[in-house]
Amino acid sequence: MQNFCTLYIVRHGETEWNVKKIIQGNEDIPLNKKGESQAKELAKKLRHIKFDVIFSSDLIRAKRTAEIINIEKKLIVQTTKALKERYFGKYQGKSFAVNNEMIKLINNLKMFTGPGLKEVETDESIILRLTTFLREIAVAYSNKTVLIVSHGGPMRTLLIHLGFANYDNFTEGHINNLAYIKLKSDGVEFFVEETKGIKIKKSS
Repeated sequence: MQNFCTLYIVRHGETEWNVKKIIQGNEDIPLNKKGESQAKELAKKLRHIKFDVIFSSDLIRAKRTAEIINIEKKLIVQTTKALKERYFGKYQGKSFAVNNEMIKLINNLKMFTGPGLKEVETDESIILRLTTFLREIAVAYSNKTVLIVSHGGPMRTLLIHLGFANYDNFTEGHINNLAYIKLKSDGVEFFVEETKGIKIKKSS
């Protein structure tokens, strides 16, 4: 595809809150040892790809993942709030296991609305900030290859928005740490070329 930017959107490595199934949201939780190792393994797998620029969420788990992948590439990791995880308000720091209402909404609803959940960022808000950023990058880096490190929530919401999956077959937790989406974009359209570490249920 001529005049298209290639975007690799990667989820950060594992944190202790991932292991304990605690809602992270915008809480700044660092990678654990496994998360650091996962990032090093992905760095090896992506070694052959010449990235022209690297962007990351400004949360430390994503930024550190980007830094590890970047060690041999020696680029500047640029951070932005546009790539942050969903803001979960009062649910941040609480266990998924005791928040059945939250799990139901994450897995089944398009928008985070309703009693007690008004402070939680909506899918509409995530898509607006994410696609605006991705379109700007695609135009600025036409015919270039860009590495982006973000979070499971925005990645899942993006794939559903693009029609690659839906709320029924792509529930929360189906994006592994260090999973990635390879996209092509001309600044208007997005085309999913490849996914790794992403599990989408097959239609029955």
